Amino acid sequence: MSEIDNLQNADGPEKHSQPIHSNNDDDAIKTEEVPSNTKNIETSAEENAPEEKKPAKSKDSDGHEELLNEIDDSNAEDSEDEGNKDRHTIEFKEYDKMSLEALAIELEKLVKNEKVQAIKKQVDAIKIEFNSQFNDLLEEKKADFINDGGNEIDFYYTTPFQKQFINAYKEYRNKLHEHRKNLDQNLKQNLANKLEIIEEIKGLINVEENINTTYKHFKELQERWRNTGPIPRDKYNNAWNSYHHHVEMFYDFLHLNRDLRDLDFKHNLEQKVKIIERAEELAQDTDIMRSFRELQELHKMWKEELGPVDREHREAIWERFKSATKIINDKRQSYYQEIDKSYEKNLDIKLDIIKKINEINSQETKSHGAWQNKIKAIEALRNDFFNAGKVPIKVNESTWAKFKASVRTFNRQKNAFYKGLKKDQFTNLQKKLELIKIAEDNKDSEDIEVTTALMKKIQNDWKKVGHVPRKDSDKIWNQFKAACNHFFNRLHANRNAENKESLDAFNKKQELLEVLKSLKLTKDKEKDLETIKEYINQWNTIGRVPNDKRYIEGKYSKVLDDLFSNLKMDKDELEMIKFENKLEDLNNSDNNKNLDNERSFIRKKIDEIKGQINQLENNLQFFTNVDDDNPVVKEVLNNIENHKDELKLWKKKLSKIKELY
Repeated sequence: MSEIDNLQNADGPEKHSQPIHSNNDDDAIKTEEVPSNTKNIETSAEENAPEEKKPAKSKDSDGHEELLNEIDDSNAEDSEDEGNKDRHTIEFKEYDKMSLEALAIELEKLVKNEKVQAIKKQVDAIKIEFNSQFNDLLEEKKADFINDGGNEIDFYYTTPFQKQFINAYKEYRNKLHEHRKNLDQNLKQNLANKLEIIEEIKGLINVEENINTTYKHFKELQERWRNTGPIPRDKYNNAWNSYHHHVEMFYDFLHLNRDLRDLDFKHNLEQKVKIIERAEELAQDTDIMRSFRELQELHKMWKEELGPVDREHREAIWERFKSATKIINDKRQSYYQEIDKSYEKNLDIKLDIIKKINEINSQETKSHGAWQNKIKAIEALRNDFFNAGKVPIKVNESTWAKFKASVRTFNRQKNAFYKGLKKDQFTNLQKKLELIKIAEDNKDSEDIEVTTALMKKIQNDWKKVGHVPRKDSDKIWNQFKAACNHFFNRLHANRNAENKESLDAFNKKQELLEVLKSLKLTKDKEKDLETIKEYINQWNTIGRVPNDKRYIEGKYSKVLDDLFSNLKMDKDELEMIKFENKLEDLNNSDNNKNLDNERSFIRKKIDEIKGQINQLENNLQFFTNVDDDNPVVKEVLNNIENHKDELKLWKKKLSKIKELY
């Protein structure tokens, strides 16, 4: 084995692995890629957050070859575009909770204020979320357009937020293109510079000049190498391996001047020990992911910034560094194992949530209130789904697809209900407009009794009609209420005036009643009758009293009965006087049905008496060969006469009541 090989193997696994090739210019650091299942409308910002690359499962003898390959590959990606380091400081927000306007504004801010190469995952997540929300909105507007009679081919819809978003995204793409163009030029130039440095290092060997001068030149080339910017990632490992190889060749050349070589070895040893000590500190750190990221930087410093050490220390320090690396990686593997367990629990929770949403979808709902309850329930389940955390990546997309399908089904059912509701509301609007017309046509009617009943009826009808479009609700209600209030205000004003009159009437009747109670008759029947009739006329002309004071009419009737009883008048004549007084009272009442009822009662009474007379006359036919002086016959004949007299009185009453009609 050559001295060069000994140097390489003794100082750690300086690999000559194949470079990573990528056909995608958008590729960034692997540990920061946005998952492919970034959510649409219901996306979770937490599930879109960048995931650290999980530790590789090693297959080599010491269990770390693939881990070291992973570290080297990640460092190769980092070296290509140092601007990507800024990605760690840019917040990844909950884009799923933002509106279309907020998403457009957030994209504008990122493009304006941040390095374009550092915002890829944020821009991708915003783009997916915006497109999903806008597509759902587009579907809804399209369905409304078609339901309203539009032709699908004529449908077009956009919003100011869409234009705002498109302009911001174009600016991002232009900036990214310009950045990549400049980056590509810089990467190629930096690669050329590094290859030139390698050639110069190769040329230092066997140069016929003072060794100190040559060593100084070598150190200058090393400094130039470190200060040269990033190179293409697919050239990184090959360039570094070539550089490292020729550096070691130069150190072999330095055996002619061991003082310089040993001084360099000592410096490298001191720096590598510091790196090891820092790695050992990180092995005790509780922040596992932060420790691993810093470990990557330590490996980069070990590999890129420091040269080899003396052969006697190479194996020992490398093993010590590998040991610290192993501790950190073992912790990282345990961390991911625990995460996997929690992800499985999260999966069970999310599948149960999807099941509950599907159960709600299967329930038939026909009322606005019930739909509002379902909307609240779905919103709560949606929040629970997002808060449940991540699931195993192998089922992430399928779980999300199931969730979105269940929510989409709910949204379609809800939209279908409310589209039908809109049609019903339009019909209800027409019905209420008709009721408004009736109210306005009758608000000034003078037929108070009929219009009052009509107004009450249309008010009840209004309550039964149901909801109308919200934009019309307040307007038509105020219009309807104004017409009804106009009529009832008139009604109340009239009634207040009537109430004042009726209260004055009560007071006057109260005074007249006291006069009647103290009235002294003269024993002259005709004169006393005239006096009583005069008071009756006064009473009747006073007018109606309030309904709650109608009891005064009963007191009045009792006083009249007492006065008439003192007159010693013919019974029928007295009865007719009382009846006429009763008719006057009925005729002055608010309820015309009272007069109708009285007429019906009299007719019924007349028919009843006629029936009794007929019955008695029929009974007489059974008495044959019997004298009229027979007591039984005599009694029947007397009854017939009495009923006939009573019939005459009731017929008089009927004639009186007919006069009023």
